[in-house]
Amino acid sequence: MVSEELSDHQNVLQKVINSLTADIEAACEMVMTTINNGHKILLAGNGGSAADAQHIAAELSGRFVKDRKALPGIALTTDTSAITSIANDYGYEHVFSRQLEALAQPGDLFIGISTSGNSQSILNALVAAKNIDCKTLGLSGRDGGKMNGLCDLNIVIPSPITARIQEMHILIGHILCKAIDDQF
Repeated sequence: MVSEELSDHQNVLQKVINSLTADIEAACEMVMTTINNGHKILLAGNGGSAADAQHIAAELSGRFVKDRKALPGIALTTDTSAITSIANDYGYEHVFSRQLEALAQPGDLFIGISTSGNSQSILNALVAAKNIDCKTLGLSGRDGGKMNGLCDLNIVIPSPITARIQEMHILIGHILCKAIDDQF
């Protein structure tokens, strides 16, 4: 079983290398342009994708590998009072879009993470981000789902397996952080 899991991971990684390198480079440019222009990066996802959003935000505000100035990375998944009040008053599908309406400004970058590409809370957040004039970067899987039509760039991991998609998402998140580290 262990060998099969590692082989499956390696196969998906090879597909990512073969087909998504240019998209990942474009995502690095989006992140660096946002930071260089004095804007912030806001991230959101559900479940394991929420953990990825928090992980990436922490690498920005803390550090990835090297010591550098703190950078504005905000995970919209961490404020339980905001999440539960918005879910209670407006419905869970609005927990991230309402926060974007409160926190985002034109020029910011919203990174929405959804393994299916169809999480309604992320889709609504992408629409809200566009309405605010934020750039939008998606990390999705399978066929990209509805996120394909809502993101400036949607990086679609070519796998139907949630675990493989999430493994590639955090790898891409680390690559984005490495690009930032290299610039600062």
